[in-house]
Amino acid sequence: MKSRCNYECPFEYALEIVSGKWKGLVVFYLGREGTLRFSQLRRLLPGVTQKMLTQTLRFLEAEGILHREVYPVVPPKVEYSLTDKGKELLPILDALQEWGRQHLPKSGS
Repeated sequence: MKSRCNYECPFEYALEIVSGKWKGLVVFYLGREGTLRFSQLRRLLPGVTQKMLTQTLRFLEAEGILHREVYPVVPPKVEYSLTDKGKELLPILDALQEWGRQHLPKSGS
């Protein structure tokens, strides 16, 4: 993972935040569903491994996109929610979704 100080331009940084298969989806689902637990995110993201989801959540937390709340109970309860910085990405992701809806290849095309 790059540290913030290694980014050459704002566009590069913005792309790093939502690029890849899982980061944008995690932000999208937290924006749509609200606060979620790890197991709930896994159900929403078929195909993601536990390791990849953990890495994705750690990256987004380190970048200030999501908040991780740990409750001192047994078994441990951890919830994830978007920060204000993360919520600012939602209109961008909505625009990407709309673009995808308009340009999604039709089956058999």
